[in-house]
Amino acid sequence: MNAIKEERVKELIRHKASEFLKKESAGKGLITVTRVRLADKGTKAVILFTVFPTEEESAAVNFAKRKRSEFREYLRQETKLFQLPFIDFNIDLGEKNRQKIDALSKK
Repeated sequence: MNAIKEERVKELIRHKASEFLKKESAGKGLITVTRVRLADKGTKAVILFTVFPTEEESAAVNFAKRKRSEFREYLRQETKLFQLPFIDFNIDLGEKNRQKIDALSKK
């Protein structure tokens, strides 16, 4: 997969994941999809997100992992992707670390 196509696919998956999680979540925590990582020529996608408040992270990860197959079906219906990747969800630790650095640098 060339770099331009890969970026388009990642952005499409990020956008659809954001829509899906907004629609399906119970609303206890704010889930923000930050980025998508593709692996194995686009056959695997890891959707990375942050949660506010951070106390809701565990519940949000469990929720997202339970909804993987439903999200994959949502992707099938909402997009024209030729090959749907295996989907996984995780907390974006890089974004969390960036936020900590920002907070420390402001002190």
